[in-house]
Amino acid sequence: MSESKLNVEKDWVSNRRNYILAWGIPIVALIIAIWLPSLAKTLTWSASLLWMGTACLLNARRCGRTHCYFTGPFFLVMVIPVALHGFNIVPLGPDGWKWLGITIGVGGGGLWCLTEKIWGKFFIEIDRST
Repeated sequence: MSESKLNVEKDWVSNRRNYILAWGIPIVALIIAIWLPSLAKTLTWSASLLWMGTACLLNARRCGRTHCYFTGPFFLVMVIPVALHGFNIVPLGPDGWKWLGITIGVGGGGLWCLTEKIWGKFFIEIDRST
């Protein structure tokens, strides 16, 4: 796939300030919340995943960034097991938070790397006339 200048200009991932706002702050919140009580962790992780998933979907629409088409839905779906475990609806055992964290980190990073390796950085080229 082609990487136009317009795609890069509209890409939040390529802009340090926008990246920090869209993904950096929620990632730091996820990490800090590891040491919080279960309710605070549940709320923080859910909010962070919702924030990142929404940012990914908006970025995919905005610039066509390939991994965002996959990581957006992934982060949004991960809110479900986080909430189910956090509210003790579906307890995942004593290592549940660890496994959820590993799934979020490896899944998000894996989707980023794998999808862009297969299809390139931008899935679609942004039309200059829009």
